[in-house]
Amino acid sequence: MNGLTRRQRQVLDFIERSREGAPTIREIAAHFGFKSPRAAADHVNALRRKGFLAGAARRARSLRVVSPWQALRRRVVDIPLLGSIPAGFGQDREQEALGCVSVDMATVGIKPSARTFALEVHGDSMIGRHIVEGDVVVLEHGAEPRPGEIVAALIDGESTLKTFVRKNNKAFLKAENPKYPDFIPAEELMIQGVFRALIRRSKE
Repeated sequence: MNGLTRRQRQVLDFIERSREGAPTIREIAAHFGFKSPRAAADHVNALRRKGFLAGAARRARSLRVVSPWQALRRRVVDIPLLGSIPAGFGQDREQEALGCVSVDMATVGIKPSARTFALEVHGDSMIGRHIVEGDVVVLEHGAEPRPGEIVAALIDGESTLKTFVRKNNKAFLKAENPKYPDFIPAEELMIQGVFRALIRRSKE
């Protein structure tokens, strides 16, 4: 195990193999022939700091071995998958929760938020931004979009995924595929979420 001394690995292995519950500090000291419990406590405290042990510091037999990957797993967040969104011509639809997608927020470069949600993409209007059929886009509700950002929007009552554009103080949506026209609202343009990350699933 990287980051552990030979003795720390031995102490960790002894705690993990103990069949009578977690050993006490005195039992660890006796097993390894340490001259005082303080030496055993130092090794245990080092294992705590490095994330390999958990349990109350002053509570007998409360030690438990922790997977070295557990700290990494804490960064995984379940983002609600609220249905799909057209990347083509807008469609009138109500979103329904389809479950969650589990995302390591550090890997995708965003921070968890109660306003974060995901949608599955259908259509080809955003291929110029490398968003294709079946991709999952992670969005943030309530964020103010900047020109050039990708948004999930409700335009005249129909939802779509497009690039947000502002020209001559007027906002509209732009497809990233030349076969689609600009989407200019006749009445209403409501931003439902601003693009934050892309998840591509295997097509197998």
